[in-house]
Amino acid sequence: MTRYEGVEDLPDLIDASEYSEHPEGDLIRLRISVTPDGVEVLGDGMRPEVLEALLESLEPETIEQMWCG
Repeated sequence: MTRYEGVEDLPDLIDASEYSEHPEGDLIRLRISVTPDGVEVLGDGMRPEVLEALLESLEPETIEQMWCG
C-alpha cells in the first residue's frame, strides 16, 4: 500500500501562466529521474486526483505531497 508523506516544498513543473491554455485542467507534466536509490517520478497536475491516480498506478512505496500549494 502506498504511503503519503507531506513535504514543505516540491518543484513546480507547471507555470501559472499555462492555466489559461488548459481551461479544462487537463495538463499533467512528469519528470522521471534515475537516482542512486532508484527511479524518482515528479508530477505536477492541474487536477490532483488525476495525478494521484496516475502515480498510485505505479505502486510506489511512498508518494511525497505538498498538502497546500
